[in-house]
Amino acid sequence: MNIAATIEGETVETDALIIGAGPCGLFAVFELGLLDIKAHLVDILPKVGGQCAELYPEKPIYDIPGFPLVTGQGLVDNLMEQIKPFGATFHLNQMIEAVEVLGSAEAPRFRLRTDGGTVFEAKTVLIAAGGGSFLPKKPPIPGIEAYEGRSDGGGVHYAVRKMEAFRGREILIVGGGDSALDWTLNLQPIAKRVTLMHRRDDFRAAPHSVEQMRALVASGAMDLRLGQVMGLKGEGNELHGAICRDNAGVEFEIACNTMLPFFGLTMKLGPIADWGLNLHENLIPADTEKFETNVPGIFAIGDINTYPGKLKLILSGFHEAALAAQKVHRYVYPEKRLTFQYTTSSSALQKKLGVA
Repeated sequence: MNIAATIEGETVETDALIIGAGPCGLFAVFELGLLDIKAHLVDILPKVGGQCAELYPEKPIYDIPGFPLVTGQGLVDNLMEQIKPFGATFHLNQMIEAVEVLGSAEAPRFRLRTDGGTVFEAKTVLIAAGGGSFLPKKPPIPGIEAYEGRSDGGGVHYAVRKMEAFRGREILIVGGGDSALDWTLNLQPIAKRVTLMHRRDDFRAAPHSVEQMRALVASGAMDLRLGQVMGLKGEGNELHGAICRDNAGVEFEIACNTMLPFFGLTMKLGPIADWGLNLHENLIPADTEKFETNVPGIFAIGDINTYPGKLKLILSGFHEAALAAQKVHRYVYPEKRLTFQYTTSSSALQKKLGVA
């Protein structure tokens, strides 16, 4: 998998930018690839797979054609294998913040910017964002906003985009799931000190991760505290510590200049709501011929779209991706006639797939 490193201010040019790396976004790579259209994908999650990988990786799915049973992660793994010949580039742990229309209805072009500083210039955009963006659940701590948004690793962060920014810091990680434990183990070697806080001495993370964390605590390499964060101390946006309370109601303080709360994810439409699309109940209306939105060159596939008779099924999203790719080709190659071909009989398509 080609994962791009985030470079502040970098401009990436692409024929198609896919927003969302869930099953529908991944299958769109395949359909575009058959038409010689390279794609870049952006996803707010740190891994591919969308809801399948994040919410139900081991849950069985029974309605994927040709698979009597496949797990969410199994489906993602198969899709990743299927799109290998097309060399898509993934920009993970980023969210598209703004979209600017540069071209015309006949020759669309867009400039898009992520919260990681990457800028894309794309001829077409395919929104495959499921129910919207996965956004972090923020803890109900008064005044927490004052410590958010720093780029140097200080203050409050809901994701780790660049580990090096946290080197040498006193870090308080809050949570008891895989994200909290994974980042505890990854940041402990480079931090000045790591403290993990959870409301109880019972974790939802992988047992091996919990064992590693407990071994570090036993050796004195990090701290584990039980309780909840009630407030933060600092000056301006400089965090100095957290005011906490244990299960017996006793208050105590933890010195830290960085806090990483991992309380899970929630799904919201996010910045898409400000892109000039005609929204209907937080969904994007699309036609049923090519699944294009009211903005020429922007398509919506999968659970994010709506149209008469819409069914929120993965297989429906696959169908939508196939038809959207046909219109994308007309924008990317306006002078090139598109001849429909079958992978079973076309030697040209089989060559692209590496099976000829």
